[in-house]
Amino acid sequence: MIQPIVRDPMFLAGKSDPATAADLPVAADLLDTLQAHLEHCVGMAANMIGRRKRIIAFSNGPMQVVMLNPRIVAKAGEYEAEEGCLSLAGVRKTRRWRRITVCWQDQLLRDKTAVFEGFTAQIIQHEIDHCDGILI
Repeated sequence: MIQPIVRDPMFLAGKSDPATAADLPVAADLLDTLQAHLEHCVGMAANMIGRRKRIIAFSNGPMQVVMLNPRIVAKAGEYEAEEGCLSLAGVRKTRRWRRITVCWQDQLLRDKTAVFEGFTAQIIQHEIDHCDGILI
């Protein structure tokens, strides 16, 4: 179900709790909400729809991916980027990594690990920051 976007910086600055099987409906809502905003949004974290759970969704080419409990386990190639956010007005500078290795659980709660590069890596880093209460 498509959920309203949270824009309260105080709420967004809170750290998210680990996701469990009970949070799979949150993951589905997050994916629905991302798909409804694809014209101007490439990624979302669950706190952006009012749920402080470590769940992100993002566009990876023509498909959308959901990650539960994502964590970056390796990174390389630091650079400066400018990013906007659906929950916050404006664009801000931040530091990102060109290549990251991420471990997460999929929607079947299977453990996954993959390497991401470029813009997809940047999106994932932004959304993991949301899970950690870091506002860009």
